Amino acid sequence: QVQLVESGGGLVQAGGSLRLSCAASGSIFGFNVMGWYRQAPGKQRELGAIIDRAGGTNYADSVKGRFTISRDNAKNTVYLQMNSLKPEDTGVYYCRLVQMENVYWGQGTQVTVSS
Repeated sequence: QVQLVESGGGLVQAGGSLRLSCAASGSIFGFNVMGWYRQAPGKQRELGAIIDRAGGTNYADSVKGRFTISRDNAKNTVYLQMNSLKPEDTGVYYCRLVQMENVYWGQGTQVTVSS
């Protein structure tokens, strides 16, 4: 079993920055993929960015060039540095960990970007 705890969300003005953190605990193996997904009000949850243990990344087009995902394998923690934030980035950001066939989700952290 794996638990994910997100932190770092908040309210920021357009053009500002936030840094999200997600700490994983439990039965975590060496090989896994972690990522961030977001859900805007009234919309489906969508990919933000993912990163594997070797550092390979993939970003949604909507955040590419503005967001940077990284991870600390020793701490089983993934980060999302969000720069040049836009109002459309507003939503609940969820951490996800995929390990073998298992998918784990955090409870989410709210990000609100004001105009």
